[in-house]
Amino acid sequence: MADPALVELAISSDSDEAARARALRLLGFTAGLPVRVIAVRSQLPLDHVGRLICPARPVKGAALADVGVILATTVDGAKFPAGVRAGTGGADSPDRSWRQARTALRFSTSRQPVIHYADLGALALLAEIPQDAACANADVAAIARIAGNPEGLETLDTYCATGSLRRAADLLHLHHSSIARRTEQIGKALDIELTEPAGLTRARIALLAWRLLDN
Repeated sequence: MADPALVELAISSDSDEAARARALRLLGFTAGLPVRVIAVRSQLPLDHVGRLICPARPVKGAALADVGVILATTVDGAKFPAGVRAGTGGADSPDRSWRQARTALRFSTSRQPVIHYADLGALALLAEIPQDAACANADVAAIARIAGNPEGLETLDTYCATGSLRRAADLLHLHHSSIARRTEQIGKALDIELTEPAGLTRARIALLAWRLLDN
């Protein structure tokens, strides 16, 4: 674990480069060494998570407000323990990496608990939509209305992730006809034809936008 003030100085967009470099040096990072920032939500201690994802290189962690921050020179995304939600940023600049990590964390789900900002591509643009605009969108509002039904939401999430009734049925351990009936009912509630490519795209975007509000 590290001094939170030093970590905040290293990742803040308000820090000048000299102050940032000094903070990183005091944290134990060699000058010029790429540093990635990871935003974490976990019940596990940050030092435990840090040692797992970066066992042989410098790694530091601190809690800032409601999110944990880990600074690491390398990140093994496969080593995050169960129950951890995380977003990882790039290695070009700690302040930019921190912004990217927070954005990636918002996209994390129980299905995909660890999100790398670089993998989001154009989806990262959804995080820049003002909340008022997202809430006012009819598709997002419809997702919010069905969110009170965990079974329906899980079915929609699985179908959106797979794009296939049969694959969704396999993942949910149900007969494909049951998924077809659920999907039809959800489509009517959303007023979206989920079996059409355009409708599936609308549902995917709306589900992501709603999750970003929730996260």
